[in-house]
Amino acid sequence: QVQLVESGGGLVQAGDSLRLSCAASGRTFSTVGMGWFRQAPGKERDFVAAIRWFGASTYYADSVKGRFTISRDNAKSTVYLQMNSLKPEDTAVYYCAASTTVVPGPSTSYNYWGQGTQVTVSS
Repeated sequence: QVQLVESGGGLVQAGDSLRLSCAASGRTFSTVGMGWFRQAPGKERDFVAAIRWFGASTYYADSVKGRFTISRDNAKSTVYLQMNSLKPEDTAVYYCAASTTVVPGPSTSYNYWGQGTQVTVSS
């Protein structure tokens, strides 16, 4: 099993920045990478960004390219999501997830999920 704990959410104004963290523990060696997803009220859970534990490639949804940056600290088994120039439409619960199969991939390819952290961006 892999446990994921997100932190760093909050209430900010449009244009502000936030950094989310996701600390993984347990059988992290069984995972190939991590992803961030978000879900706004009444909407489906959408892909935001993803990164593998090894290699330089990162992956982003078009809606966040140029504003969000995903990074990792392998020694800490932690993945970060730096969110800049936040917009009200970024308001959602943000989830991190770990996959044992493929990254990036659809949400169904992620085996483990965190509890989510709320990000609210006011206009």
